[in-house]
Amino acid sequence: MKSLTHENACQQILQNVHRHITLDQNEKEIFCSKLSFRKVKNREVLQKAGENCMFSYFVTKGCLHGFQTDQNGFEHVLNFAPTDYWISDLYSLISGKPAVINIEATTSSEVIILSRKDQEDLYLEVPKFERFFRVILEKSLVHFQQRILDNLRLNAEERYERFCEKYPQLVGTLAQKQIASYIGVTPEFFSKMRTRMLRRS
Repeated sequence: MKSLTHENACQQILQNVHRHITLDQNEKEIFCSKLSFRKVKNREVLQKAGENCMFSYFVTKGCLHGFQTDQNGFEHVLNFAPTDYWISDLYSLISGKPAVINIEATTSSEVIILSRKDQEDLYLEVPKFERFFRVILEKSLVHFQQRILDNLRLNAEERYERFCEKYPQLVGTLAQKQIASYIGVTPEFFSKMRTRMLRRS
């Protein structure tokens, strides 16, 4: 018998799914049967760069983030996945090649895990999920394209404002060094920049 926590998590992810597709009771049960529920500790690594990505994660509580580490050990945050967000290494998940990003818990979190195999099985058993994951993929592509354009044409303050627009629930909760990494500046520069912005406001 599934735990109450697992049942609650299934209801939460079903609400996310229902924004894009409608499922009958049997389809809901098939979907939930393929999910696993896990609690993760702060800074626990769920995906390592260089290893094949076999799972997608849906955050029911807390926050995860995807990042690369350069040769100097500096983390470059690609994206955050707060509550009600999906995250995976899409390059690896789709191509079957080794992952290029790490996925780590930003805070103590709770996640639902869907394996690549179960996702493929879902396409056969409940074809509606092909549309659902296509929509999720499209949204991710739009986000990453916007990230590239923002990094090319916006200054640091404008990139921070974009961060605040996209992740309002994370403003004031993340460590400054994590936000600085996301917008592509050093923690020292970010601290001074934010002080200037607060003075102006």
